[in-house]
Amino acid sequence: MISYIKGRLVETAENIIVVECNGIGYQMLVPLSVIDSMPPCGNDVKIYTHMHVREDLIQLFGFLTRDDLEVFKLLISVSGVGPKAALSILGTITADELRYAVMADDAKTIAKTPGIGAKTAGKLVIELKDKLKYRDINDVAGVSGQDVVKVSSNATDKNIISDAVEALAALGYSATDAMKAVRSVDTSAYTTVEELLKLSLKHMI
Repeated sequence: MISYIKGRLVETAENIIVVECNGIGYQMLVPLSVIDSMPPCGNDVKIYTHMHVREDLIQLFGFLTRDDLEVFKLLISVSGVGPKAALSILGTITADELRYAVMADDAKTIAKTPGIGAKTAGKLVIELKDKLKYRDINDVAGVSGQDVVKVSSNATDKNIISDAVEALAALGYSATDAMKAVRSVDTSAYTTVEELLKLSLKHMI
C-alpha cells in the first residue's frame, strides 16, 4: 500500500495531478481544493494517497493532509458513496466543515456538493455521526492552531449547546455555522443558553 508520494509536481489538470518520484509519474485524482493549493510545476510536493482497486480499474486518490485522507476513507465506507463522490464532497467543503455539518444534522451543507442529492446527504449524516466524533474536531483544531473546542460530557451542557444551535439557526445562520460557533466557546465561560448564545454570536461576525 502506498501511504504517500513525495516528488516533483509535473502536471496539473482540472482534478488530476502527476507527481514524478524516482523516474515514475504517478497520476492522482484529487479534490479541486488540492489543485488550488498546488505550487507551480517543478516544485516538490507530498501527497497522501489512497489506492482504489476494482476488477477493471486501479486509481490513486491524493490529499494534502492525512486528515483529509482519513475523512475520505470514512466517506467511501458509506454504502452508495463512491470515491469520486467522496472526492467531490471534499472539493466542495473541508473535512472540518463536514464534521460540523454531520454533528449539526446539516444535510443541506453536504448537499451543496455537485452530484450529491438530499437523500444521499441525509444518509451521510446518519451513517457518519458515530464515526466523526467531537474529539476529531478537537484534535484537528489543536493541530491547525484554530480555537480549541472543549466538549463536555455533561447532559445539561449538551442541552444548552443544542438549544443555542437551534436559536442561532432560527436567526438565519446555517446549522453548520451555528454548531461551529457554539463549539468555539469555552465550556467554562457559560452556564445558560443566553450566555452561550451571546458568546457564540461573537464568533459569527
